Amino acid sequence: MNVPMSRRGLSSCLRALAAAVLLPVVPGALAAESPRFPERPMRMLVGFAPGSLTDLLARTVGQKMTEQWGQPVVIDNRPSGGGVVASQSMLAANPDGHTLLMVSAQHAASASLFTKLPYDTLRDFSGVSQVVTGAHVLVAANALGVKSVRDLIALLKAKPGVINYGSAGVGSGAHINGEMFNLEAGVKAPYVPYKGPVEALNDVAGGRIGFAWLSLGVAAPFIRDGRVVALGVSTPARSPVYPSIPTVAEGGLPGHEFDQWFGLLAASRVPRPVVEKLSAEVARILALPDVRERIVALGAEPKASRPDAFDRFLRAQVETLGKVIRAAGIRVD
Repeated sequence: MNVPMSRRGLSSCLRALAAAVLLPVVPGALAAESPRFPERPMRMLVGFAPGSLTDLLARTVGQKMTEQWGQPVVIDNRPSGGGVVASQSMLAANPDGHTLLMVSAQHAASASLFTKLPYDTLRDFSGVSQVVTGAHVLVAANALGVKSVRDLIALLKAKPGVINYGSAGVGSGAHINGEMFNLEAGVKAPYVPYKGPVEALNDVAGGRIGFAWLSLGVAAPFIRDGRVVALGVSTPARSPVYPSIPTVAEGGLPGHEFDQWFGLLAASRVPRPVVEKLSAEVARILALPDVRERIVALGAEPKASRPDAFDRFLRAQVETLGKVIRAAGIRVD
């Protein structure tokens, strides 16, 4: 039996309906209820050459995403412009989460390194997750005859401006670490930039430059074969994979520490539910035993983080690395 609605009851219903119609649409709310993500092949941009640690991490994460979601993740290497070209390419894509960017500490350094950037390093990007934390290793040419960080510092002070060092590119994390070393040790070692870490490593082994800061995983084969001398790692503790290598602090420069981190970014306009789903997927991937084994073999440690935590970390890194860049007078026009 239908019960007639009172005039007061009808008025209340109309007000409720009007309020519902006027409710604001929250960005990303529709994306949360959209069909599935990803809905098509994905692209992961890398601002470094194939074979770099950034590239290897992108391929590891991308492969596992492909296996889980059934959509191919294409790795797109753009090794030019200090990572700026790759960053621009991601920001130019549709901000729906299907285009991502794997970065290193160089991304945070770029905010202070470049005179002009075509984007805002913090405002235009959204952190998905940190991926690893790791160590640089300081390797020296056998011809130098040094056996410790202390020996190297003494030699550099005795020959200021004579012995060069190298790394993979101006403004790279390894370059910033090298300039931090110069400042803290009170030495002057001219910098020689290379297109990639392997080129720098070969020149140390050949005695064409005195020393280099490199990813531990990249330098490991040369260290094991005795082609270069490993003087120290940049982390506070020794590497569990290479425990015989002391830390730089132990070897003669107390307090020296540099985190060679890598992480995954999306455009800031990507809907939050998509960012959250991507972050959860990265955490799942980094917990897989085979992925952990692969990353540890590269001299790094898996480290997943929530998007907001990675955003805070990036802000802190922009400030920290900016101080070193300004003190060292590093600029790219």
